[in-house]
Amino acid sequence: MAAQPQVPGAWTFFRQWLRNPRAMAALSPSGRQLTRAMIAQLPADARRVVELGAGTGVFTRALLAHGIRARDLLVVELNEELHGLLQAQFPDARVVHGNACDLVAIAARAGFENADAAISGLGFLAMPREVQKGILSAVFSVLGPGRPLIQFTYGPFGPIPRDLLDELGLSVRRGGIAPLNLPPAFVFVYTRD
Repeated sequence: MAAQPQVPGAWTFFRQWLRNPRAMAALSPSGRQLTRAMIAQLPADARRVVELGAGTGVFTRALLAHGIRARDLLVVELNEELHGLLQAQFPDARVVHGNACDLVAIAARAGFENADAAISGLGFLAMPREVQKGILSAVFSVLGPGRPLIQFTYGPFGPIPRDLLDELGLSVRRGGIAPLNLPPAFVFVYTRD
């Protein structure tokens, strides 16, 4: 099966980065190696997944290809233009224009509690600690017991500070590395102790 060109999505992503580089946290959408590394961290029995900061839908496509049904996927994107792109590409998924800090309310409106995993493309390193805390608290309120938040970052250390992990009762492990991604990326898996 031939790969479909992603140029319009990539151009939209880059345009949004030019408008607000701190909010986008990356120059271009995630590559195939990073996508595989993220999907590999899903629990084997994962059926209902939350995706935060979906961008152009790279992980969304991979989740659907992995077997997650569109109706069992809650996609949250803050950027209005990227949200429109996602809605057009994934009309059967629950694509919401909203802030990850509001995930509890978003999930309640969508009837989406006790998710099996969350996948995040959010730029935690660019966020103030209180915003990080708000997002993490919301994510772990929506996830079922022992279920993971799968996050990537562009450095060898997790993007969440140790004191915040301790405060929220979270543990972290490195889940993989994507050295061929531009820039190289590291995957971290967070769970509540």
